[in-house]
Amino acid sequence: MEIRVKRTRICADVDSYTLDTALTESHIPQVGDVAIFEVLSLGKHLTIQADSKRIIKIMPGDQIMAAFGNRYATEQFEGYVPEECQTEFHILGAGGTVGWVHSTHARFIGGGPTRLRIIGYATDARGSVINTKKQKQADMLSFSGLAAAETKIILSVGSSMDSGKTTTAAYLVHGLVRQGRRVVFIKLTGTVFTKDCDLNYDLGADQALDFGTMGFPSTFLCNQGELLDLYETLVHRALDSEPDYVVIEIADGIYQRETKMLLTDPQFMQTVHKVIFSACDSLSAVHGVQTLRQWGIEPFALCGMFTTSPLLIKEVRENIDVPVFNLEELMNDCSLRLLAPKTLPANAEVPAAYLLAGQTPTYRSR
Repeated sequence: MEIRVKRTRICADVDSYTLDTALTESHIPQVGDVAIFEVLSLGKHLTIQADSKRIIKIMPGDQIMAAFGNRYATEQFEGYVPEECQTEFHILGAGGTVGWVHSTHARFIGGGPTRLRIIGYATDARGSVINTKKQKQADMLSFSGLAAAETKIILSVGSSMDSGKTTTAAYLVHGLVRQGRRVVFIKLTGTVFTKDCDLNYDLGADQALDFGTMGFPSTFLCNQGELLDLYETLVHRALDSEPDYVVIEIADGIYQRETKMLLTDPQFMQTVHKVIFSACDSLSAVHGVQTLRQWGIEPFALCGMFTTSPLLIKEVRENIDVPVFNLEELMNDCSLRLLAPKTLPANAEVPAAYLLAGQTPTYRSR
C-alpha cells in the first residue's frame, strides 16, 4: 500500500517534486528547504496543519512534507536548523517548521518534541532542493515605506508570548469594521500557523496575511533588511483591499530579537500610525510602556490578558497615563478614538514616504 504524504501548510505551493534520498547524507539543510519525514514518536505535536489549513492527526509511521526553520517560542520551544547532516529532527511548529529543539518550556519536558526521521529531500526538475522562501523570492519587494503610506498601520505588540496580542488585534479589527472601515490583518513575525490570521479574518478582516504567504517557515533569525522587505511586500499585498487600516501583529515580547529590531528601527517606525500594547499583568504593562517610551514610542492604548482582572486594570491606571481597554471597550471606545480626527502639529516631522506618495499626513507618532 502506498503511504500518503501529509503535506504541511508551509509546503502548500509544492505541487510536484522528486524525492532524493541520497541528499540526506551530504546536503546541510537551509531555512525553507523541503523534505519528506517519517514520524518516529509523538511528543508535543499530535497534529499538524495541512496545506488545506485543516488540522490533521499524525501517528508514528506517517510521512509528512515539511520545511526546515528556526523557532523562538518562550511558552514552547527554542529550536534551530542544524548546521550538519543528521537523520533525526523535531517538529518545531504545527504549520510545518522542522529543526532541532535546543530548549523546552517545563510544561513539555516530559513528553518532549515529536521526533522525525528524514527520508529524503524534495527536489525540482533540475535536481535542486525545493525551498519555500526561494519559491517566493521573485515576488519580494525592497523596503521603501511607500506601501505603508497608502494606508494607516497599527501595530499590536506585547510583553510576551500569550500576552493577548492576537486577540487585541482581532477585536480592534472587528470594532473598525463595525464602524464601516476596511481592515487587513498581517502577522509579520512568528512561526507559521494560520490560527492568528484565521481569527482576524473571522472577525472581519478583508484579508489576513502572514510571513508564510512569502514562504517563511518562521522569521526567527531573519536579518533586518529581510524583515523590512517582508513588511513592504505584505503591506503592498494588503493594498489590494484598499484598506483604511492595516493591523499588524509582531510576535512574542518586545525584547525578542526581531520584535526589538523592528521597534527600534526609525525607518520602520516612521511608517506606523499607532501602537497598541498588550500585557499579562500590571507590572509588565507599566514597565512595557516605560520601555517603549525609552525607544521613542508612545502607545495609543493598553490591552491584553491583564484587562480580564478589574484589580490589575486599577493598578495599571494608578501607575501609567495610557488608556486601558478591555475587549468590549476595544471594539467600541478604542475604535472610535482611532477614528477621531487628530490635527498634525505645525512642527511635526513628515515621513519622506508620505511626500513621495503625494499624501497629506494626519499623524506623526514621534
